[in-house]
Amino acid sequence: MKHKELILSTFLILLLLVQGCTKTENNEAYLFAYFTGNGPGEEAIRFAVSEDAYHYRALNNDQPILNNKDISSTGGVRDPHILRGANGNFYMVVTDLYVTDMGWKNYAMVLLKSNDLINWKSSIVNIPEAFPDEFGDVWRVWAPQTIYDEEVGKYMVYFSMKQGDEPDIIYYAYANADFTALEAAPKQLLYSPTNNACIDGDIIKKDQKFYLFHKSESGDPGIKLAISDHLTEGYEYPSLERVDKEIENVEGSGVFKLNNSDEWILMYDVYGLGRYQFTKSTDLQNFTVIDEEITMNFHPRHGTVLPITKTELKRLISQWGTMDDPLVEAAASGLKTQNVNIDSQKGRIRFPVKKGVDISSFDPEFKTFTGVKVSPMGPQNFSLGPVNYTITIDGVGEQNFKATVAEDHNPVLEGFYADPDVLFAEKTGKYYIYPTSDGFHNWGGYYFKTFSSENLVDWQDEGVILNLREDVSWASHNAWAPCIIEKKIDGEYKYFFYFCGRQKIGVAVADNPEGPFVDRGEPLINWKPEGVKGGQEIDPDVFTDPKTGKSYLYWGNGYMAGVELNDDMVSLKMETLKVMTPDKTFREGVYVIYRNGTYYFMWSEDDTRSPNYKVRYATSNSPLGELTIPENNIVIQRNAEKEIFATGHNSAIQVPGEDKWYLVYHRFTYPNGKNMGYRAGFHREVCIDRLGFDEQGNIIEVIPTLEGIDR
Repeated sequence: MKHKELILSTFLILLLLVQGCTKTENNEAYLFAYFTGNGPGEEAIRFAVSEDAYHYRALNNDQPILNNKDISSTGGVRDPHILRGANGNFYMVVTDLYVTDMGWKNYAMVLLKSNDLINWKSSIVNIPEAFPDEFGDVWRVWAPQTIYDEEVGKYMVYFSMKQGDEPDIIYYAYANADFTALEAAPKQLLYSPTNNACIDGDIIKKDQKFYLFHKSESGDPGIKLAISDHLTEGYEYPSLERVDKEIENVEGSGVFKLNNSDEWILMYDVYGLGRYQFTKSTDLQNFTVIDEEITMNFHPRHGTVLPITKTELKRLISQWGTMDDPLVEAAASGLKTQNVNIDSQKGRIRFPVKKGVDISSFDPEFKTFTGVKVSPMGPQNFSLGPVNYTITIDGVGEQNFKATVAEDHNPVLEGFYADPDVLFAEKTGKYYIYPTSDGFHNWGGYYFKTFSSENLVDWQDEGVILNLREDVSWASHNAWAPCIIEKKIDGEYKYFFYFCGRQKIGVAVADNPEGPFVDRGEPLINWKPEGVKGGQEIDPDVFTDPKTGKSYLYWGNGYMAGVELNDDMVSLKMETLKVMTPDKTFREGVYVIYRNGTYYFMWSEDDTRSPNYKVRYATSNSPLGELTIPENNIVIQRNAEKEIFATGHNSAIQVPGEDKWYLVYHRFTYPNGKNMGYRAGFHREVCIDRLGFDEQGNIIEVIPTLEGIDR
């Protein structure tokens, strides 16, 4: 009896041990697979990770995790889709295409398989070669994805193809057991009732139904949804309306379920503007935009997100984590978090804090990813000098840092803004900044805001004052470089706001500096002055001559034009129009001030994407007079020692009643702008530094600072 009890007890113990060993680990993080663009080196698989599905950080410094030469036939891969298999393996499929050489024609996809997300085996599937009888004339094989078919126990690969002049059609085929080839010729999966081209299919299963999201490539563009009870047939559209929440063209939909939640994320590539949109849903049919909750330190194109475990997250970070970007953030409310500088090359951390923060007991509130540690944690006394920190990444190593705290007033606005125009309003006794809303890929912003201050140091967001999509009939994006003037007309203050939209200049009017502004209904300038052949009609500046009370409008990219405004401030005295381009250094961003009988014309040289973007000036004896260029005419340029770059597109403000001036300008975002390439050109920040003049009236070159001003 005791022998049987011993055997039974041993069996139960073994059973418990086996159950413990086979217990499935919950998904608690996310892996984002993506590529970055159409240029050389951009069509490659990259990985990023998140622990909450809202905040993503690139691995491997946003560089490819696989070598295209090892996996593709063309030298480029795009549209990565990653799947957790029913057998514990991972499956990834990508478009085999190198746009630089091939344009938009391609013939193959790549199938990849891994058991650890690190090591991948790949196979190329060339459709015309594999199935010459059925698809020998195919010339587009795009955006493959994979799903496990539970009924047949196989992995189904689905993708779009184009033959001849026919529209793109979404097909499917089963992969073989090794995931190295397709078993048979593809079959049509989706039948469009409008016969539109359909690409970028993405299938997700919910409540025994299959939801197929795809892009309508022609006709009414956008993400459409078809639903079926069966994976391989019977897809019908609840509606032919777009399910995405954009008005622009979109593609590359990716759907995933939030961990431990009944909510789903649908994301897609707003490719025309080069940005992503994220939406959330509980039913996969009605979605709400959550863009304001999403952060990424990379710029993805058409990718997918896979829920992963903490163990898998640690493995990915151990493989592709680096001290150049140690997956550490400081989140204290007293910080200017956008400007925290963790410099691994120099072993330094700089914490820019807001006014009033007690640095004798300051806690940066470090947030780290799994597998990354910071020591010490909690409040530290920075008033005694630098504090020593150690950052450790499991599997990578550790590094020591010296951390300092500084009360930086630059940038003066939180977030990405550029092309600032500054105004002192007599009506309110406040200063206002009117900037370009930045951070939109390829300068695709569509609204303007204003910020107010009583002292030029503390600024309050007054909200959106003009939205091109809602308030302007002739432009929907490229909301750039505004300017404003306060005028008293018939005893009442009026505010005239000149702005760019789609490379045209318009004007809107309000009774208050905070708006609301009403557009005049058509562009004010959508033509080139006589004799001007290149450039753009952008970057207006409005100036009222204190000697005469007359107002003038200046503008131009590649050329500089000036004209007197009529008394209504919304029309031009065309007989006064003059092209005033000072010299070959002129690029854009003219700004005019008057001081002690001299008119100063400032402008930006080089390109806003260049670290060398700078401001120069000339002088004149009248608002439309001949320009005299001083021998040394730099107003502001980069400060490489402080890593401040692309200081340009300025305005200036005089403190009322005093000969005290300040320069308001933008720069690359600090500290990340220097490493962002051309994207730094639309990730800019607004700064203010003191503007001075010598005894002869020459502008003294402004040295840009992190500290800014403290009035």
